[in-house]
Amino acid sequence: MARYRFLIADVFTATPFGGNQLAVLPDARGISDEGMQLLAREFNFSETTFVLPASNPDCVRHARIFTPSRELPFAGHPTVGTACLLVREGLAQEGAFVLQEGIGPVRVEVTRRGEGLFGRLTVDQAPVLHADSVSVAQAAASIGLAESDVERVFAATLGIDFTYIQLRDAATVDRAVFDHAAWRTAFAKRRDGQLYVLAGPLSDGGQIHARLFAPAFGMLEDPATGSAASILAGAGAMVTGLSGGRLALSIDQGVLMGRPSCLEAEATLSGGRVVTVSVGGATTFIAEGEIDVPERCRLR
Repeated sequence: MARYRFLIADVFTATPFGGNQLAVLPDARGISDEGMQLLAREFNFSETTFVLPASNPDCVRHARIFTPSRELPFAGHPTVGTACLLVREGLAQEGAFVLQEGIGPVRVEVTRRGEGLFGRLTVDQAPVLHADSVSVAQAAASIGLAESDVERVFAATLGIDFTYIQLRDAATVDRAVFDHAAWRTAFAKRRDGQLYVLAGPLSDGGQIHARLFAPAFGMLEDPATGSAASILAGAGAMVTGLSGGRLALSIDQGVLMGRPSCLEAEATLSGGRVVTVSVGGATTFIAEGEIDVPERCRLR
C-alpha cells in the first residue's frame, strides 16, 4: 500500500462549492493506467487529474485526465484547475507555461484575480466541424423538447466530440430533460453523444446559458465543461460565418445543479480561419488529503 497526496478544487467559480469539482494527484508516479481509472471512479468527480513528469522538455508537467469511465486526451476544467493548483503548490510559476496532455502541448496562463487564481488554456488548433450531425428531430427528442424549440444543431471536435443544440431561449434550456432511450437511438454509433444545450447569440460578447449531458462519460449532467466551451467559440465562429477578429463568449452553466459556473471562452480568427480557441475561469481550492493506493493499482 502506498500513500498519495490529493487536492480538491472547484473550477470556474470564485465561490466555494460552486463550479466543477476536480481532484488532482500532484505526484502520480508509480500508479498504473488501471489504477488511475479506479481512483477516478473512487473520487467520482466528472474528472480527476494525475500529474506526472513531462516527456516534452517544453512542458512543466504531464497531466493525464480521467472521467469515472475513461481517459480523455484533453478537457477544460481539469486543465485550468490543474494549472492553478500547480501554481498554488509551487510546482509552476504564475504566468504562462505549457502542460503536456493527450492532444499535445496545451498553453496555460495563471494570474491572480482578487484573492484567487484565474486560469486560461489556449489551444493553437481550430475545432473540426462534423460533416454530418443528428437531425433536429433526433436532437430535440434526446432532450425531451419539440423540434420547434431548436434553432440549430451542429457537431464539432477538438479531441472530444460534442453535439451542440442551440435553443430559442434560456428558459427552454432549463426545460430540457435528458431522454436516455431517444439518446441511445440517435447516438449509439456516434462519437458526438455529449449534448451541449445552449441559448444565446453566437457573436462577440454573447451571453450563453448552457447545460451538458454526457452519459457516455459516466455523468448525466456536468456543471462546467471547459473543452465544450472552447470548441463552441471556434465552431460558433465557423457556423455563423465570422471571417475575422474574435468571438468571445461569457457562459454560465451548472445553475440548475446548484453549482453555478462562469466560463470565458474565445476564438481568434485570421484570414477567415480560426487559429486559436481558449477558455478561462477562476479556481477555488477546497481541500487536501491522502489516499492509500493498493498494490494492484501500482506499476509493476
